[in-house]
Amino acid sequence: MSDQPARILFIDDEPRAGELFARLMAPTPHQAEVFTDAASALASIDAQGCDLVITDLAMPGMGGMELLRAIRERDSELPVIIVTGYSTVDNAIEAMRLGATDFVKKPYDFDELLIQIERSLEATRLRRELRILRSQVRDTQQRYGMIGQSAAMQQVYATIAKVADIRCSVIIEGESGTGKELVARALHEASPWHEQPFVVIDCGALTDTLLESELFGHEKGAFTGAVEARAGLLETASGGTVFLDEICNISDAMQTKLLRVVQEQQVTRVGGVRPTPIDVRFVVATNRNLEAMVAAGEFRHDLYHRLNVVRIQLPPLRERREDIPLLLAAAIEEYAARFGREVRGFDAASLERLLAYDWPGNVRELRNLVERHVALADGPELRLMDELLAPGRGHPAGSAADSPAIDHDLPDLHTLERRYIEKLLALNEGNRERTARMLGINKTTLWRKLQAWRSS
Repeated sequence: MSDQPARILFIDDEPRAGELFARLMAPTPHQAEVFTDAASALASIDAQGCDLVITDLAMPGMGGMELLRAIRERDSELPVIIVTGYSTVDNAIEAMRLGATDFVKKPYDFDELLIQIERSLEATRLRRELRILRSQVRDTQQRYGMIGQSAAMQQVYATIAKVADIRCSVIIEGESGTGKELVARALHEASPWHEQPFVVIDCGALTDTLLESELFGHEKGAFTGAVEARAGLLETASGGTVFLDEICNISDAMQTKLLRVVQEQQVTRVGGVRPTPIDVRFVVATNRNLEAMVAAGEFRHDLYHRLNVVRIQLPPLRERREDIPLLLAAAIEEYAARFGREVRGFDAASLERLLAYDWPGNVRELRNLVERHVALADGPELRLMDELLAPGRGHPAGSAADSPAIDHDLPDLHTLERRYIEKLLALNEGNRERTARMLGINKTTLWRKLQAWRSS
């Protein structure tokens, strides 16, 4: 929840119910206001607004259902919890159909109601954050089609802006899934020759013979099956940009041939003798450190220096965690629209785990995870499937993979609970609010447990 206190309206025609609710809410940071009739509460909502409504169902005059309808005409997202002593399946179904957040039967347990209150307020906060994030995503995507506002990504944007209109070679380095092709496309789209071809060649997917024929083209009869002359991709891309993905995979012989093309800006088709001039900008990408490969004798130093006019280093996702909410918001919006799902986002506990995850597959893995969850969604709020943090899939940030499990010595239930809560507190650097959200309890309950353990 936000640190700002929430304004909560409680409506019940029994004055003692309202008095009890006000007394129970007094220790919390929220502002609770009690009404004995729905019409007065609705007028207060119209005049001042509020963050949550808790209303009895059966009341003289305007009842809880009628109040819920009136609220939904004004606000489709304001959380409303129905509390009643006349709980039936039909009532619950009708309340949920009208957009009630939850349905509670009297007499209620206050601790459980407080958990529902916190969850409702947290869901509202997440929806608001998602709208802000989507707005930020749209603003960010107007620049180069990429998402991220971290310092590392701002440096990437600045480099693109500096060299987009210069016809120099660029090396893009980064782990798999970080978006190297997006940067290459951004360089091309921001250039003066953006209307010319942008050709992508996956160097790791072709043998030397096929790669040479694809790049340089061939003359008729140059090899078996060459029944006609064909221009290569370098000729086709003349005037534009060639993106050589995973250039670290090409052989030494191909490196030599490519060096000549980069130096002389001309190609000779396989089986041909006459060179053809080209005008191509070379952008290459690799998930390995080319400088280290040069030092190890695995990549030609002369080709490396020809290509390494400008180098852009794309950070892995674990080094720009502040961009994860933006990326999640964009992916959820995209896949929800594609699959026709009414999805708002991940619940608070799931979001905490996503922010702590190492993301070995980077942005590609994040998008795949969101696509899978949206496709299988059975409601507006996504709950993280356990396979994300399965063994071998990476560890949460700041955790020790080899530390003993909290149940390694088969402790009793009380000790196990204490160890688990202490582990979550350590993961959240002592932040009780985040820890309580992950546990699904309110901050007051967490505080009481911690106080009891300290005094024991």
